[in-house]
Amino acid sequence: MRAVVVDRALPVPERKLTPTWTLRYRVSAAMSDITCAFLAGAAAVVLRFGEVTPYVEPYVLLSGTLPLLWVIVMALNRVYEPRLIGVGSEEFRRIAQSGIAIIAAVAIAAYVTKTDLARGYVVLALPLMTILTLLGRYGLRRGLHRRRSRGQCMRRVVAVGHPEAVADLVRLFRRERYHGMDIVAACLPEEGPDVGVPVLGDFSDVPLVVNRINADTVAVLACPEFDGIALRRLAWRLERSRTDLVVAPALMEVAGPRTTIRPVAGLPLLHVEHPELAGVRRLIKNGFDRLVAGVVLILLSPLLLALAIAVRVTSSGPALFRQTRVGRDGQEFTILKFRTMAQDAEHRKIQLVSDADGVLFKIRRDPRITPLGARLRRHSLDELPQLINVVNGHMSLVGPRPPLPEEVARYGDDVRRRLLVRPGMTGLWQVNGRSDLSWEESVRLDLRYVENWSLMLDLQILWKTWSAVARGAGAY
Repeated sequence: MRAVVVDRALPVPERKLTPTWTLRYRVSAAMSDITCAFLAGAAAVVLRFGEVTPYVEPYVLLSGTLPLLWVIVMALNRVYEPRLIGVGSEEFRRIAQSGIAIIAAVAIAAYVTKTDLARGYVVLALPLMTILTLLGRYGLRRGLHRRRSRGQCMRRVVAVGHPEAVADLVRLFRRERYHGMDIVAACLPEEGPDVGVPVLGDFSDVPLVVNRINADTVAVLACPEFDGIALRRLAWRLERSRTDLVVAPALMEVAGPRTTIRPVAGLPLLHVEHPELAGVRRLIKNGFDRLVAGVVLILLSPLLLALAIAVRVTSSGPALFRQTRVGRDGQEFTILKFRTMAQDAEHRKIQLVSDADGVLFKIRRDPRITPLGARLRRHSLDELPQLINVVNGHMSLVGPRPPLPEEVARYGDDVRRRLLVRPGMTGLWQVNGRSDLSWEESVRLDLRYVENWSLMLDLQILWKTWSAVARGAGAY
Protein backbone atom coordinates (compact mmCIF):
# COMPACT_ATOMS: atom_id res chain seq x y z
CA MET A 1 0.00 0.00 0.00
CA ARG A 2 1.14 3.49 -0.75
CA ALA A 3 1.93 5.79 2.16
CA VAL A 4 -0.10 8.84 3.12
CA VAL A 5 0.42 11.78 0.80
CA VAL A 6 2.68 14.48 2.21
CA ASP A 7 0.85 17.32 3.94
CA ARG A 8 0.47 20.11 1.38
CA ALA A 9 0.78 22.70 4.15
CA LEU A 10 4.52 22.09 4.40
CA PRO A 11 6.62 25.17 3.57
CA VAL A 12 8.44 25.67 0.30
CA PRO A 13 11.79 23.81 0.40
CA GLU A 14 14.50 25.92 2.00
CA ARG A 15 17.97 26.40 0.55
CA LYS A 16 20.08 23.40 1.58
CA LEU A 17 23.75 23.40 2.40
CA THR A 18 26.18 21.40 0.29
CA PRO A 19 26.69 17.93 1.82
CA THR A 20 29.77 17.75 4.02
CA TRP A 21 31.23 14.80 2.13
CA THR A 22 31.03 16.77 -1.14
CA LEU A 23 32.98 19.66 0.36
CA ARG A 24 35.60 17.27 1.77
CA TYR A 25 35.97 15.51 -1.57
CA ARG A 26 36.41 18.78 -3.48
CA VAL A 27 39.04 19.95 -0.99
CA SER A 28 40.83 16.59 -1.31
CA ALA A 29 40.72 16.90 -5.10
CA ALA A 30 42.21 20.41 -4.97
CA MET A 31 44.98 19.28 -2.58
CA SER A 32 45.72 16.31 -4.83
CA ASP A 33 45.97 18.62 -7.86
CA ILE A 34 48.30 21.00 -6.00
CA THR A 35 50.51 18.13 -4.89
CA CYS A 36 50.68 16.68 -8.42
CA ALA A 37 51.60 20.06 -9.91
CA PHE A 38 54.32 20.60 -7.28
CA LEU A 39 55.79 17.13 -7.87
CA ALA A 40 55.75 17.63 -11.64
CA GLY A 41 57.50 20.98 -11.37
CA ALA A 42 60.13 19.65 -8.96
CA ALA A 43 60.75 16.57 -11.13
CA ALA A 44 61.16 18.76 -14.22
CA VAL A 45 63.74 20.96 -12.49
CA VAL A 46 65.73 17.97 -11.23
CA LEU A 47 65.61 15.99 -14.47
CA ARG A 48 66.26 18.93 -16.78
CA PHE A 49 68.83 20.93 -14.81
CA GLY A 50 70.15 18.65 -12.07
CA GLU A 51 71.18 21.46 -9.73
CA VAL A 52 70.00 24.94 -8.80
CA THR A 53 72.07 27.71 -10.39
CA PRO A 54 71.24 31.38 -11.02
CA TYR A 55 69.97 30.32 -14.47
CA VAL A 56 67.70 27.69 -12.90
CA GLU A 57 66.24 29.92 -10.14
CA PRO A 58 63.43 31.35 -12.37
CA TYR A 59 62.33 27.80 -13.15
CA VAL A 60 62.28 26.96 -9.45
CA LEU A 61 60.05 30.00 -8.90
CA LEU A 62 57.86 28.91 -11.83
CA SER A 63 57.55 25.45 -10.29
CA GLY A 64 56.44 27.07 -7.04
CA THR A 65 53.67 29.03 -8.75
CA LEU A 66 52.65 26.15 -11.03
CA PRO A 67 50.27 24.52 -8.47
CA LEU A 68 48.30 27.75 -8.02
CA LEU A 69 48.15 28.33 -11.77
CA TRP A 70 47.03 24.73 -12.33
CA VAL A 71 44.19 24.95 -9.81
CA ILE A 72 42.99 28.26 -11.29
CA VAL A 73 42.97 26.86 -14.83
CA MET A 74 41.04 23.78 -13.73
CA ALA A 75 38.58 25.86 -11.71
CA LEU A 76 37.92 28.00 -14.79
CA ASN A 77 37.29 24.79 -16.72
CA ARG A 78 34.81 23.74 -13.97
CA VAL A 79 36.67 20.58 -13.04
CA TYR A 80 35.56 20.92 -9.41
CA GLU A 81 31.82 20.87 -10.10
CA PRO A 82 29.98 18.48 -7.72
CA ARG A 83 28.12 16.80 -10.56
CA LEU A 84 31.40 15.41 -11.90
CA ILE A 85 32.23 13.62 -8.66
CA GLY A 86 32.52 9.86 -8.80
CA VAL A 87 31.17 8.80 -12.21
CA GLY A 88 31.66 9.34 -15.91
CA SER A 89 34.61 10.38 -18.04
CA GLU A 90 33.79 14.10 -18.10
CA GLU A 91 36.03 14.82 -15.09
CA PHE A 92 39.06 13.23 -16.78
CA ARG A 93 38.25 14.86 -20.12
CA ARG A 94 38.20 18.30 -18.54
CA ILE A 95 41.51 17.66 -16.78
CA ALA A 96 43.07 16.69 -20.10
CA GLN A 97 41.58 19.80 -21.71
CA SER A 98 43.06 21.94 -18.93
CA GLY A 99 46.48 20.37 -19.50
CA ILE A 100 46.33 21.04 -23.23
CA ALA A 101 45.12 24.58 -22.61
CA ILE A 102 47.96 25.46 -20.23
CA ILE A 103 50.56 23.97 -22.61
CA ALA A 104 49.14 26.02 -25.49
CA ALA A 105 49.00 29.17 -23.32
CA VAL A 106 52.64 28.82 -22.26
CA ALA A 107 53.75 28.23 -25.86
CA ILE A 108 51.84 31.25 -27.15
CA ALA A 109 53.01 33.50 -24.29
CA ALA A 110 56.64 32.50 -24.84
CA TYR A 111 56.32 33.21 -28.57
CA VAL A 112 54.60 36.59 -28.16
CA THR A 113 56.97 37.84 -25.44
CA LYS A 114 59.99 36.19 -27.10
CA THR A 115 60.86 34.54 -23.79
CA ASP A 116 63.55 31.89 -24.07
CA LEU A 117 62.02 29.02 -22.10
CA ALA A 118 63.88 25.76 -21.69
CA ARG A 119 61.82 23.41 -23.87
CA GLY A 120 62.96 20.40 -21.86
CA TYR A 121 61.43 21.85 -18.71
CA VAL A 122 58.10 22.61 -20.38
CA VAL A 123 57.93 19.19 -22.07
CA LEU A 124 58.57 17.48 -18.74
CA ALA A 125 56.59 19.62 -16.29
CA LEU A 126 53.25 20.26 -17.99
CA PRO A 127 52.46 16.80 -19.46
CA LEU A 128 53.71 15.12 -16.25
CA MET A 129 51.50 17.43 -14.20
CA THR A 130 48.47 16.42 -16.27
CA ILE A 131 49.23 12.71 -16.06
CA LEU A 132 49.85 12.80 -12.30
CA THR A 133 46.62 14.73 -11.80
CA LEU A 134 44.66 12.14 -13.77
CA LEU A 135 46.18 9.35 -11.67
CA GLY A 136 45.47 11.24 -8.46
CA ARG A 137 41.84 11.81 -9.41
CA TYR A 138 41.49 8.15 -10.36
CA GLY A 139 42.78 7.16 -6.92
CA LEU A 140 40.31 9.52 -5.24
CA ARG A 141 37.47 8.06 -7.30
CA ARG A 142 38.39 4.50 -6.37
CA GLY A 143 38.39 5.47 -2.72
CA LEU A 144 34.99 7.12 -3.12
CA HIS A 145 33.61 3.99 -4.78
CA ARG A 146 34.81 1.88 -1.85
CA ARG A 147 33.03 4.19 0.59
CA ARG A 148 29.89 4.12 -1.51
CA SER A 149 29.92 0.32 -1.51
CA ARG A 150 29.51 0.67 2.28
CA GLY A 151 26.61 3.10 1.86
CA GLN A 152 28.60 6.28 2.54
CA CYS A 153 28.85 9.50 0.47
CA MET A 154 25.52 8.88 -1.26
CA ARG A 155 23.08 11.35 -2.79
CA ARG A 156 19.54 11.16 -1.42
CA VAL A 157 17.27 10.79 -4.43
CA VAL A 158 13.52 11.07 -4.93
CA ALA A 159 12.42 9.05 -7.98
CA VAL A 160 9.47 10.39 -9.97
CA GLY A 161 7.68 8.27 -12.55
CA HIS A 162 5.50 5.25 -13.09
CA PRO A 163 5.94 2.19 -10.82
CA GLU A 164 7.69 -0.11 -13.30
CA ALA A 165 10.29 2.48 -14.28
CA VAL A 166 10.91 3.52 -10.67
CA ALA A 167 11.32 -0.12 -9.56
CA ASP A 168 13.86 -0.71 -12.35
CA LEU A 169 15.81 2.39 -11.33
CA VAL A 170 15.84 1.32 -7.68
CA ARG A 171 17.23 -2.10 -8.61
CA LEU A 172 19.85 -0.55 -10.89
CA PHE A 173 21.16 1.94 -8.31
CA ARG A 174 21.22 -0.69 -5.56
CA ARG A 175 23.27 -3.00 -7.74
CA GLU A 176 25.67 -0.29 -8.97
CA ARG A 177 26.17 1.70 -5.78
CA TYR A 178 29.32 3.39 -7.06
CA HIS A 179 27.06 5.85 -8.89
CA GLY A 180 26.27 7.30 -5.47
CA MET A 181 22.51 7.46 -6.00
CA ASP A 182 20.45 6.23 -3.04
CA ILE A 183 16.73 6.35 -3.85
CA VAL A 184 15.04 7.02 -0.53
CA ALA A 185 11.50 7.82 -1.70
CA ALA A 186 9.27 7.87 -4.76
CA CYS A 187 6.44 9.97 -6.13
CA LEU A 188 3.97 8.05 -8.31
CA PRO A 189 0.89 9.24 -10.21
CA GLU A 190 -1.29 6.57 -8.61
CA GLU A 191 -1.19 3.56 -6.36
CA GLY A 192 0.65 0.59 -7.80
CA PRO A 193 2.89 -2.36 -6.97
CA ASP A 194 5.74 -2.11 -4.48
CA VAL A 195 8.70 -0.25 -5.97
CA GLY A 196 11.21 -1.02 -3.21
CA VAL A 197 11.11 2.41 -1.50
CA PRO A 198 8.43 4.38 0.39
CA VAL A 199 5.91 6.21 -1.83
CA LEU A 200 5.40 9.60 -0.18
CA GLY A 201 3.24 11.46 -2.66
CA ASP A 202 2.18 12.05 -6.22
CA PHE A 203 3.73 14.24 -8.92
CA SER A 204 2.47 17.49 -7.36
CA ASP A 205 4.12 16.66 -4.03
CA VAL A 206 7.72 16.38 -5.25
CA PRO A 207 9.13 19.60 -3.69
CA LEU A 208 7.40 18.86 -0.40
CA VAL A 209 8.78 15.32 -0.31
CA VAL A 210 12.25 16.70 -1.01
CA ASN A 211 11.92 19.03 1.97
CA ARG A 212 10.51 16.34 4.26
CA ILE A 213 13.27 13.76 3.74
CA ASN A 214 16.10 16.26 3.05
CA ALA A 215 16.80 14.89 -0.45
CA ASP A 216 19.36 16.57 -2.70
CA THR A 217 18.39 15.08 -6.08
CA VAL A 218 15.16 14.45 -7.98
CA ALA A 219 15.24 11.86 -10.77
CA VAL A 220 12.36 12.20 -13.24
CA LEU A 221 11.81 9.16 -15.43
CA ALA A 222 10.25 9.30 -18.89
CA CYS A 223 6.48 9.62 -18.55
CA PRO A 224 3.80 11.52 -20.51
CA GLU A 225 2.74 13.63 -17.50
CA PHE A 226 6.11 15.44 -17.43
CA ASP A 227 6.22 17.40 -20.65
CA GLY A 228 8.41 20.46 -21.14
CA ILE A 229 6.11 22.81 -19.24
CA ALA A 230 5.76 20.47 -16.25
CA LEU A 231 9.51 19.92 -16.05
CA ARG A 232 10.18 23.65 -16.22
CA ARG A 233 7.76 24.33 -13.39
CA LEU A 234 9.29 21.55 -11.30
CA ALA A 235 12.77 22.99 -11.90
CA TRP A 236 11.55 26.40 -10.71
CA ARG A 237 10.12 24.87 -7.52
CA LEU A 238 13.39 23.05 -6.82
CA GLU A 239 15.62 25.99 -7.67
CA ARG A 240 15.44 27.71 -4.28
CA SER A 241 16.50 24.60 -2.38
CA ARG A 242 19.42 23.92 -4.79
CA THR A 243 18.05 20.43 -5.38
CA ASP A 244 19.54 18.78 -8.46
CA LEU A 245 17.09 17.73 -11.16
CA VAL A 246 18.05 14.85 -13.45
CA VAL A 247 15.82 13.65 -16.26
CA ALA A 248 15.95 10.22 -17.91
CA PRO A 249 14.93 10.63 -21.57
CA ALA A 250 12.96 8.03 -23.47
CA LEU A 251 16.12 7.19 -25.43
CA MET A 252 17.74 5.57 -22.40
CA GLU A 253 20.57 3.77 -24.19
CA VAL A 254 21.77 6.62 -26.41
CA ALA A 255 25.01 8.16 -25.15
CA GLY A 256 25.80 11.84 -25.08
CA PRO A 257 28.12 12.00 -28.13
CA ARG A 258 25.23 10.89 -30.36
CA THR A 259 22.82 13.53 -29.09
CA THR A 260 22.92 17.25 -29.72
CA ILE A 261 20.39 19.97 -28.95
CA ARG A 262 19.56 22.02 -32.03
CA PRO A 263 17.25 25.04 -31.73
CA VAL A 264 14.63 25.04 -34.49
CA ALA A 265 12.01 27.79 -34.62
CA GLY A 266 12.82 28.64 -31.02
CA LEU A 267 12.39 25.05 -29.83
CA PRO A 268 15.35 23.05 -28.45
CA LEU A 269 15.12 19.79 -30.41
CA LEU A 270 17.17 16.75 -29.42
CA HIS A 271 18.89 15.42 -32.55
CA VAL A 272 20.01 11.78 -32.41
CA GLU A 273 22.77 10.66 -34.78
CA HIS A 274 22.67 7.15 -36.19
CA PRO A 275 25.37 4.80 -34.81
CA GLU A 276 28.38 4.61 -37.09
CA LEU A 277 28.93 0.89 -37.64
CA ALA A 278 30.96 1.02 -40.88
CA GLY A 279 33.50 3.18 -42.67
CA VAL A 280 36.76 4.64 -41.42
CA ARG A 281 35.96 4.25 -37.72
CA ARG A 282 35.43 0.51 -38.12
CA LEU A 283 38.71 0.20 -40.01
CA ILE A 284 40.47 2.03 -37.17
CA LYS A 285 38.86 -0.29 -34.62
CA ASN A 286 39.85 -3.39 -36.59
CA GLY A 287 43.43 -2.18 -36.97
CA PHE A 288 43.66 -1.27 -33.27
CA ASP A 289 42.23 -4.64 -32.20
CA ARG A 290 44.57 -6.71 -34.35
CA LEU A 291 47.67 -4.69 -33.49
CA VAL A 292 47.06 -4.81 -29.72
CA ALA A 293 46.04 -8.48 -29.80
CA GLY A 294 49.15 -9.41 -31.78
CA VAL A 295 51.46 -7.58 -29.39
CA VAL A 296 49.77 -9.04 -26.29
CA LEU A 297 49.84 -12.52 -27.84
CA ILE A 298 53.61 -12.28 -28.30
CA LEU A 299 54.20 -10.89 -24.81
CA LEU A 300 52.01 -13.54 -23.13
CA SER A 301 53.24 -16.49 -25.18
CA PRO A 302 55.23 -17.98 -22.23
CA LEU A 303 52.14 -17.75 -20.00
CA LEU A 304 49.94 -19.30 -22.69
CA LEU A 305 52.38 -22.20 -23.07
CA ALA A 306 52.50 -22.74 -19.31
CA LEU A 307 48.70 -22.73 -19.04
CA ALA A 308 48.36 -25.16 -21.95
CA ILE A 309 50.77 -27.58 -20.26
CA ALA A 310 48.92 -27.21 -16.94
CA VAL A 311 45.58 -28.04 -18.57
CA ARG A 312 46.99 -31.16 -20.25
CA VAL A 313 48.71 -32.35 -17.07
CA THR A 314 45.77 -31.85 -14.68
CA SER A 315 43.03 -33.51 -16.77
CA SER A 316 42.69 -35.74 -19.80
CA GLY A 317 41.92 -34.13 -23.12
CA PRO A 318 43.27 -31.34 -25.35
CA ALA A 319 44.51 -28.05 -23.95
CA LEU A 320 42.28 -25.95 -26.20
CA PHE A 321 38.50 -26.05 -26.35
CA ARG A 322 36.99 -25.27 -29.76
CA GLN A 323 33.37 -24.28 -30.17
CA THR A 324 31.26 -22.74 -32.92
CA ARG A 325 30.09 -19.23 -32.16
CA VAL A 326 28.23 -16.58 -34.17
CA GLY A 327 30.01 -13.38 -35.14
CA ARG A 328 29.19 -10.23 -37.05
CA ASP A 329 26.28 -10.46 -39.50
CA GLY A 330 25.53 -14.00 -38.31
CA GLN A 331 28.74 -15.55 -39.66
CA GLU A 332 29.92 -18.56 -37.69
CA PHE A 333 33.50 -19.03 -36.52
CA THR A 334 35.44 -21.33 -34.18
CA ILE A 335 36.26 -19.75 -30.85
CA LEU A 336 39.37 -20.84 -28.93
CA LYS A 337 39.58 -21.17 -25.15
CA PHE A 338 41.60 -23.16 -22.68
CA ARG A 339 39.61 -26.24 -21.72
CA THR A 340 38.11 -25.77 -18.25
CA MET A 341 35.73 -28.75 -18.21
CA ALA A 342 35.94 -32.49 -18.35
CA GLN A 343 36.29 -33.93 -21.83
CA ASP A 344 32.70 -35.28 -21.87
CA ALA A 345 31.17 -31.96 -20.73
CA GLU A 346 28.89 -31.56 -23.76
CA HIS A 347 27.40 -35.04 -23.28
CA ARG A 348 26.66 -34.33 -19.60
CA LYS A 349 25.03 -30.98 -20.37
CA ILE A 350 21.60 -32.51 -21.03
CA GLN A 351 21.54 -33.85 -17.45
CA LEU A 352 21.94 -30.38 -15.92
CA VAL A 353 19.49 -27.57 -15.26
CA SER A 354 20.50 -24.02 -16.15
CA ASP A 355 20.42 -21.23 -13.56
CA ALA A 356 19.84 -18.64 -16.29
CA ASP A 357 16.54 -16.85 -16.82
CA GLY A 358 16.90 -16.46 -20.58
CA VAL A 359 18.46 -18.26 -23.53
CA LEU A 360 21.86 -18.60 -21.82
CA PHE A 361 22.97 -21.85 -20.18
CA LYS A 362 24.62 -20.95 -16.85
CA ILE A 363 25.26 -23.03 -13.76
CA ARG A 364 26.78 -21.41 -10.70
CA ARG A 365 28.46 -24.62 -9.49
CA ASP A 366 28.91 -26.63 -12.66
CA PRO A 367 30.13 -30.16 -11.75
CA ARG A 368 31.82 -30.49 -15.13
CA ILE A 369 34.44 -27.82 -14.37
CA THR A 370 37.89 -29.06 -13.34
CA PRO A 371 39.68 -27.57 -10.30
CA LEU A 372 42.19 -25.80 -12.55
CA GLY A 373 39.36 -24.71 -14.84
CA ALA A 374 37.59 -22.97 -11.96
CA ARG A 375 40.71 -20.92 -11.26
CA LEU A 376 41.16 -20.06 -14.92
CA ARG A 377 37.54 -18.96 -15.22
CA ARG A 378 37.63 -16.86 -12.09
CA HIS A 379 40.24 -14.56 -13.63
CA SER A 380 39.27 -15.12 -17.31
CA LEU A 381 42.62 -16.75 -18.10
CA ASP A 382 40.78 -19.41 -20.11
CA GLU A 383 39.82 -16.72 -22.65
CA LEU A 384 43.38 -15.66 -23.53
CA PRO A 385 43.51 -17.89 -26.67
CA GLN A 386 40.74 -15.70 -28.07
CA LEU A 387 43.52 -13.25 -28.90
CA ILE A 388 44.08 -15.53 -31.90
CA ASN A 389 40.44 -14.99 -32.91
CA VAL A 390 41.01 -11.23 -32.67
CA VAL A 391 44.12 -11.39 -34.84
CA ASN A 392 42.20 -13.49 -37.39
CA GLY A 393 39.43 -10.89 -37.50
CA HIS A 394 36.65 -13.04 -36.05
CA MET A 395 36.44 -11.11 -32.79
CA SER A 396 37.29 -7.72 -31.30
CA LEU A 397 38.96 -6.86 -28.02
CA VAL A 398 35.70 -5.20 -26.94
CA GLY A 399 32.20 -6.07 -28.06
CA PRO A 400 29.07 -8.08 -27.23
CA ARG A 401 29.35 -11.58 -25.79
CA PRO A 402 29.96 -14.18 -28.57
CA PRO A 403 26.74 -16.27 -28.70
CA LEU A 404 26.16 -19.91 -29.59
CA PRO A 405 24.16 -20.78 -32.75
CA GLU A 406 21.33 -22.26 -30.67
CA GLU A 407 21.13 -19.01 -28.69
CA VAL A 408 20.95 -16.93 -31.88
CA ALA A 409 18.14 -19.15 -33.16
CA ARG A 410 16.02 -17.95 -30.21
CA TYR A 411 16.84 -14.26 -30.65
CA GLY A 412 14.09 -11.74 -31.27
CA ASP A 413 14.47 -8.89 -33.75
CA ASP A 414 15.81 -6.48 -31.12
CA VAL A 415 18.40 -8.91 -29.77
CA ARG A 416 19.71 -9.66 -33.27
CA ARG A 417 21.09 -6.13 -33.33
CA ARG A 418 23.96 -7.49 -31.22
CA LEU A 419 25.23 -9.17 -34.41
CA LEU A 420 25.92 -5.86 -36.17
CA VAL A 421 29.42 -5.73 -34.65
CA ARG A 422 32.07 -8.33 -33.93
CA PRO A 423 31.82 -10.08 -30.56
CA GLY A 424 34.46 -9.14 -28.01
CA MET A 425 36.77 -10.74 -25.49
CA THR A 426 35.40 -8.22 -23.01
CA GLY A 427 32.58 -5.72 -22.98
CA LEU A 428 30.10 -3.89 -20.84
CA TRP A 429 28.78 -7.27 -19.65
CA GLN A 430 32.29 -8.16 -18.41
CA VAL A 431 32.76 -5.05 -16.30
CA ASN A 432 29.18 -4.92 -14.97
CA GLY A 433 28.66 -8.29 -13.36
CA ARG A 434 29.71 -11.00 -15.85
CA SER A 435 27.72 -14.18 -15.29
CA ASP A 436 25.77 -12.65 -12.39
CA LEU A 437 23.79 -10.56 -14.88
CA SER A 438 20.30 -11.56 -15.93
CA TRP A 439 19.59 -12.30 -19.57
CA GLU A 440 17.69 -9.01 -19.99
CA GLU A 441 20.50 -7.01 -18.39
CA SER A 442 23.13 -8.72 -20.55
CA VAL A 443 21.15 -7.90 -23.69
CA ARG A 444 20.64 -4.31 -22.57
CA LEU A 445 24.37 -3.78 -22.04
CA ASP A 446 25.27 -5.37 -25.38
CA LEU A 447 22.75 -3.20 -27.23
CA ARG A 448 24.04 -0.13 -25.40
CA TYR A 449 27.52 -0.94 -26.69
CA VAL A 450 26.30 -1.42 -30.26
CA GLU A 451 24.41 1.89 -30.16
CA ASN A 452 27.23 3.95 -28.62
CA TRP A 453 30.48 2.39 -29.79
CA SER A 454 33.56 4.57 -29.91
CA LEU A 455 37.29 3.95 -29.57
CA MET A 456 37.27 5.93 -26.32
CA LEU A 457 34.52 3.67 -24.95
CA ASP A 458 36.63 0.65 -25.90
CA LEU A 459 39.61 2.07 -24.01
CA GLN A 460 37.46 2.73 -20.94
CA ILE A 461 36.11 -0.84 -20.98
CA LEU A 462 39.60 -2.30 -21.39
CA TRP A 463 40.77 -0.22 -18.42
CA LYS A 464 37.89 -1.41 -16.25
CA THR A 465 38.40 -5.03 -17.33
CA TRP A 466 41.60 -5.29 -15.32
CA SER A 467 39.84 -4.64 -12.01
CA ALA A 468 36.89 -6.87 -12.95
CA VAL A 469 39.21 -9.76 -13.79
CA ALA A 470 41.31 -9.21 -10.68
CA ARG A 471 38.24 -9.35 -8.44
CA GLY A 472 36.94 -12.47 -10.17
CA ALA A 473 33.37 -11.67 -9.15
CA GLY A 474 30.56 -13.12 -11.26
CA ALA A 475 32.78 -15.62 -13.09
CA TYR A 476 31.65 -19.25 -13.21
